[in-house]
Amino acid sequence: MFRKLDQDTGSSLTVHVDGHPVLAIAGESVAAVLLRQAPFWARTTPVSGARRAPYCMMGVCFDCLAVVDGVSSVQTCLAPVREGMRIERQQGRPDVTP
Repeated sequence: MFRKLDQDTGSSLTVHVDGHPVLAIAGESVAAVLLRQAPFWARTTPVSGARRAPYCMMGVCFDCLAVVDGVSSVQTCLAPVREGMRIERQQGRPDVTP
């Protein structure tokens, strides 16, 4: 559905999406990486379980929430990727325990 344009402006790094290694470019957002990985969603809603994907890409809508390095409800559109980052699609209610 989505693909990265051939404009590599940073160095490559590896993140893990749901346990699978994925190549990313330094400086891009976690949401951009998630949009390139099928299935194309970041979280499910707590009530109906509907899939939600990054939408506004600027931190307003909260549809891009995911678990990043064990922290739930991270706004992935605002989070830049880092080498070795672990990203999991958030299922239902977020875990709010420390």
